[in-house]
Amino acid sequence: MPRYEYRCRTCDNTFELSRPMAESSAPASCPAGHDDTVKLLSAVAVGGTGTGTGSAPAPSAGGGGGCCGGGCCG
Repeated sequence: MPRYEYRCRTCDNTFELSRPMAESSAPASCPAGHDDTVKLLSAVAVGGTGTGTGSAPAPSAGGGGGCCGGGCCG
């Protein structure tokens, strides 16, 4: 289940909630009980090799390209 980060506008507390994606925009109360909260934008790292080089891998050669390998593009 995804975790979402929120900030309370009343007490400035930052907290996380685990909830289904369908409920991601539903209102959330802070742990102190305040209802004036805002969902924060979170940056998520996806993939990577852990080499720490900071460069993207080179694209593979070959392939037809297009939506299905080039067979449908005229």
